[in-house]
Parts: sequence; structure tokens; C-alpha cells
Amino acid sequence: MENKFVRQIRRRLVKNFLDTIFLSELKKNQPQSAYALMNLVHRKFGFLISAGTVYALLYSMERKELVKGEISENKRIYRLTKKGKETIDIILKTKEEILQYAKTVF
Repeated sequence: MENKFVRQIRRRLVKNFLDTIFLSELKKNQPQSAYALMNLVHRKFGFLISAGTVYALLYSMERKELVKGEISENKRIYRLTKKGKETIDIILKTKEEILQYAKTVF
């Protein structure tokens, strides 16, 4: 029971921070396809997320001008925009503050 609950919490955390995970990955390894980002989550966190979740998030991030999608070799590739880079840089600079805030929740 406890193990199942912990897995659910981990999954919720990853889903809630999926935009940050994608921005961070795109900063390190530009450009990436949606499929590559799905595989990253699977490799790094041990569970699959649906294509619908990933594409909906990437489209939302495009509307916010955090990423830009372009067609390359018959697939859509996502790159960080200037705004996306600034956003992830701010998140990374304040990561300790974010972690401290999370600790107060638990």
C-alpha cells in the first residue's frame, strides 16, 4: 500500500513539473521531438506519460512562447525560445528556494 502511494506521489510530482523538466532538457539537449521527451520521462522517472499529455503541454508552451516547434525530417522538433531560456534560468537560479518551499509542504 505504502509503495503504491509513494509511486502515485512521484507520478504527480513529475506531471506537475513536466514543463520544467522539458525546459531543462531542451536547454541541455536542443532540439528534441515530443517522442524523445516522452522517452526521457520514461528513462529518468520510470513511467510512461501519454502522447496527448506531452503534445498538449508542448502546444501550451508554444502559445506562451517558451518553445518553438519546427518541422524537421518529417517530425516536429522543439527548441527553447529566448523567453524559455530566461524562464528555465530563473527556475534553476531559485531552485534552492523552491526546494525549501517544497520541504515546508512535507
